[in-house]
Amino acid sequence: MEANKPLAPLTTLGVGGPARFFLEARAEAEMVEAIAWAEDRDLPMFILGGGSNLVVSDNGFDGLVLHVAIKGVAMQETAVQEEILFCAAAGEEWDAFVRRAVEANCAGIECLAGIPGTVGGTPVQNVGAYGQEVASVIERVRAFDLWERSFVEFSAAECEFAYRRSRFNSRDRGRYIVTRVDFRLRRNGAPTLKYVDLQKAFAANAHPSVSQVADAVRKIRLGKGMLLVKGDADCRSAGSFFKNPVVSVETVRRISIAAGKEPPVFPAGDDAHAKIPAAWLIEQAGFAKGYRRGAAGISSRHTLALVNRGNATAEEILALAREIRAAVQDQFGVDLEMEPVLAGF
Repeated sequence: MEANKPLAPLTTLGVGGPARFFLEARAEAEMVEAIAWAEDRDLPMFILGGGSNLVVSDNGFDGLVLHVAIKGVAMQETAVQEEILFCAAAGEEWDAFVRRAVEANCAGIECLAGIPGTVGGTPVQNVGAYGQEVASVIERVRAFDLWERSFVEFSAAECEFAYRRSRFNSRDRGRYIVTRVDFRLRRNGAPTLKYVDLQKAFAANAHPSVSQVADAVRKIRLGKGMLLVKGDADCRSAGSFFKNPVVSVETVRRISIAAGKEPPVFPAGDDAHAKIPAAWLIEQAGFAKGYRRGAAGISSRHTLALVNRGNATAEEILALAREIRAAVQDQFGVDLEMEPVLAGF
């Protein structure tokens, strides 16, 4: 147990104050013991994973920050010869896990290469990118129920996955701590090539390997400043700061009139709705790549990433986010939803 542990260095955005108490749990038993310790002292608790989708308050967190660092990956055969189950502990680094699956020539998460964070965070947000979501390959999620004080396992259906949502960050927010995720991947399967830039990259290669696709995704992310590279100012971010809004067809028409041009749209699950890139809305509202507000700014390579240009405070980052949201709301009547988790506010 550590006291007054600086949290900013444990996040990719690099802002925020200290944790009053901090513990790194490397086993489920350690985690349960720490939870009981915090409850005995009536302390609030925050669960920290990879720190890649997080904004910590400048005042820090006045309670226990529990870092889930449980490690381990096991591979299991399934009844379906073409499929294999990867059982990954929550503290495993996500991109390292993707590399392991790709090296085994297993398809299903190759388009999620290069995403920072840990395995445990992927089902919470239903992490997705470049044509894939973890919801499509998750078999089971093991978690600790803080209400019932017991471990429970959820099937994919029971996780209630939707776009960037699950039961863990919606109706059951704060109730469960994920400790393991089981992924059912396709042995020797074909990679997913739904994303336009990936289709262009492999225009001359009709049958790329999962490894080639994963490498291409990392290259695309690097070009957008969405791949963690030490010393790169555009990498001091929390990733995409806003979700792509799903709006009605009528709203799309209204946006077209307001912008004087047709917005790019993508399917949203039914004919009555469409998904519009938040980056496009932000740019049309007057915010260009590289925009700065003090030490907070927009990435020079991707409009969706808010970055720490030096010694930015959490308040400066959120002030910029509020400025952007207000402009998009005023111009298009669309309320952008923030993606990062807030701690200590």
